[in-house]
Amino acid sequence: MYIAQEESFGPVMVISKFKNGDVNGVLQRANATEYGLASGVFTKDINKALYISEKLEAGTVFINTYNKTDVAAPFGGFKLSGFGKDLGK
Repeated sequence: MYIAQEESFGPVMVISKFKNGDVNGVLQRANATEYGLASGVFTKDINKALYISEKLEAGTVFINTYNKTDVAAPFGGFKLSGFGKDLGK
């Protein structure tokens, strides 16, 4: 879907289904974009959340929440969203 491939700034959330246990397929779809500013993982399994957050190509990964951050935390993204990232180009 177009909306899942773009970097939208607004109240937009893409929720997509996946086969039970297909974590690698989810990661492949999530990383198949030119952008990587932020992402969110919602799950009851903290080990799965941590594994996925390490593999996502995003500057910020929220777990079981979204857009809750500290102004002192490093900010920036990956790929075309990487401009201005700490120690980035």
